Amino acid sequence: MGTLRVLLCCGAGFSSGFLAQKARQAAKKRNLDMSIDARSESVVSEYVNKMDVLLVGPHYEGALAKLKEEYEPLGIKVKLIPSAIYSALDGEELVNLAILAESEKGGTLV
Repeated sequence: MGTLRVLLCCGAGFSSGFLAQKARQAAKKRNLDMSIDARSESVVSEYVNKMDVLLVGPHYEGALAKLKEEYEPLGIKVKLIPSAIYSALDGEELVNLAILAESEKGGTLV
């Protein structure tokens, strides 16, 4: 498999941007081939061809079912970022969550 492309989404993309930065550092430290970006929920559809996994901020839990319905048929796994990972800006655990999401759809990273 090539690069695992992960997109985080939240309201404006700011808080998820900090988390994405921490996750990029964690992935690099572990020598994982991952692209991790963050965007506002309002522009996610523009990245449909640029993501394998969509991780959704906990404050968007209400939109999770709609996002799954829209993106999972396209082969994009959608998962909610647990509040503990999000609030702690835990890049290591976010990387683990992305790897788990990819493995659930039959992909591998390592």
